[in-house]
Amino acid sequence: MTTHCTQEGTIRRLHHLQLVLSPPPTSSLPSSSSLNLSATAATAKKAVAVLKGTSQVQGVVTLLQISDGPTTVKVRITGLTPGPHGFHLHEFGDTTNGCMSTGPHFNPNKMTHGAPEDEIRHAGDLGNIVANSEGVAEATIVDNQIPLSGPNSVIGRAFVVHELKDDLGKGGHELSLTTGNAGGRLACGKFILFVSISI
Repeated sequence: MTTHCTQEGTIRRLHHLQLVLSPPPTSSLPSSSSLNLSATAATAKKAVAVLKGTSQVQGVVTLLQISDGPTTVKVRITGLTPGPHGFHLHEFGDTTNGCMSTGPHFNPNKMTHGAPEDEIRHAGDLGNIVANSEGVAEATIVDNQIPLSGPNSVIGRAFVVHELKDDLGKGGHELSLTTGNAGGRLACGKFILFVSISI
């Protein structure tokens, strides 16, 4: 009798030990995707500039960038003469002396002026926007050289819309490789980052 009870006790202790050492079922473990959720969450950054000048030209430019992807630029400018107008990101957000205070095109890589699709171009070279017969230009531009964070961020810089068509560095004019010979500065506005959220 004593031997039988001892055997039963030993079996119960072994069973309890097995339960303690057994791993939990797979379904109770957090998945690798949930463990990495915070590490892989994307960040949406948005910025806006309100463009004004001494003329009737005015408008709004909004930028959106998801994580480190390209930046989407949405433009709506009114009061333009119909046709193409050079549209560039300039180095400074200073408008104390009008649009002339914004300095040259933003050019951190020290390149010559070109088209947005060119390998050799200023980071701020965004080509032309085209105004319709009512003087309204609306455009969506996607570009990889104007991020909303980091050393080459657009924040604190200014967009400028110009009087003339940008020749994209190919016009042969003495100003083609610096400004695209795009003429005077009609309106400008400084970029301010107003939201950055995880999505």
